[in-house]
Amino acid sequence: MQLRPNQRLKLDDTDDKLFYAYPRFVTHVDEGFIQQLTDLYRDRLKPNTRIFDMMSSWVSHLPEEMQFDRVEGHGLNGEELARNARLNHYFVQNLNENPQIPLPDEDFDAVLNCVSVQYMQYPEAVFSEIYRILKPGGVAIISFSNRMFFEKAIQAWREASEAQRVELVKAYFASVPGFTTAEVIVNKSTLPNILQWLGAAGGDPFYAVVAYRS
Repeated sequence: MQLRPNQRLKLDDTDDKLFYAYPRFVTHVDEGFIQQLTDLYRDRLKPNTRIFDMMSSWVSHLPEEMQFDRVEGHGLNGEELARNARLNHYFVQNLNENPQIPLPDEDFDAVLNCVSVQYMQYPEAVFSEIYRILKPGGVAIISFSNRMFFEKAIQAWREASEAQRVELVKAYFASVPGFTTAEVIVNKSTLPNILQWLGAAGGDPFYAVVAYRS
């Protein structure tokens, strides 16, 4: 799977570092989504393991009662990452400029990406790096909803339906030999559209695509 050049385009093609220069100490999904994500982490992650939280922020949504050997963070705003109490260490890097992750081979038990996959312009390269840094048997959990910074999402994501976005992420995994067949977890909102638009609790659909390094 290779995205076409036009599918990688963003409406705002200015430097991503400028867009993320100021911290946003908010959550980009509702409490229902966050609870489902934390429950999924509780089910799929193991205590005392090594976690890489890719494209993270000031909160990682990890279960409070679980302790890990190391949680490495990454993002585009250092102030947000510095506020994240679950991170043992973090680094700032624009993966759209340089998708090579400065971490050792086979060093992490899990790679997490929460509501950020829509901004990857070179997902094939990034998912190859995810595979590289995962230990054999390690898990990658990519979660997303229907929200986004529209001007910073790639064209392939903007123009896709929610179901097509799931297929996109599955294709990203499938583009890297060695991942297991991706598992999809979906919980669509039952709220009327008007309540979803108004931001009512329980309005955000929950999507997660999960695969393991064979």
